[in-house]
Amino acid sequence: MANEVKPYKNNQTGKKQQVTKMFDNISGEYDGLNRVISLGLDQKWRDNVVDLVAQSKPDVIMDIATGTGDLVIKMAQKTNATKLIGLDISSGMLEIGKIKVSKEELDDRIEMVLGDSENLKYDDNSIDAITVSYGVRNFEDLEKGLSEILRVLKPGGILVVLETSVPAKFPFKQGYYLYSNLIVPTLGKLFSKDKTAYGYLSKSAAQFPHGEAFNNILKKVGFNEVDNYLQFYGASTIYKATKG
Repeated sequence: MANEVKPYKNNQTGKKQQVTKMFDNISGEYDGLNRVISLGLDQKWRDNVVDLVAQSKPDVIMDIATGTGDLVIKMAQKTNATKLIGLDISSGMLEIGKIKVSKEELDDRIEMVLGDSENLKYDDNSIDAITVSYGVRNFEDLEKGLSEILRVLKPGGILVVLETSVPAKFPFKQGYYLYSNLIVPTLGKLFSKDKTAYGYLSKSAAQFPHGEAFNNILKKVGFNEVDNYLQFYGASTIYKATKG
């Protein structure tokens, strides 16, 4: 399971602390290196997330594990939501996100918040739509984090998750393993200040319960109308679920 994979093998601190430290370390290079590693496809996949969210016409949106704010900014630009919250445990990532939000002149609609997905400081039934882009596999306790999301969503509210997955068909499956296990960690070692970060990101992606396995976890937690949509033959997957 993903919660057994930590960024720093020889460090005895918990996963949450390690993930926070890792993202603080790589915050300055994260956007540029992400574009290179995903071959730019991650932007298109985020656009697909925004399209799903926009269909529900939400007024209040929360983007958990918002990082430097790419997705929450896109949602502000492409929906009529009056309030958007970008939440992350990494202050380093958030500081870069705040600069991007200001450049887009969206400070009046987007609030960038330091917070923990497993202990959300928001009322029950208070959010219309919640998104998580490449963040659920970093939850220390996956079911607890998803339960918190369910708690704060309004009845009828939606959760949309974009996460890495493993293609099932030849030759995409073989190509994925080669790329994620060899090329991504090598790029990380060459260009990242944190030499272990991108190795962790690849390992955590490979072990994360994707597809039907993640659908079943969402249902177990209490979500309804669970569905998933493969992106680029399954290199990533978008999941959509509703609070009944």
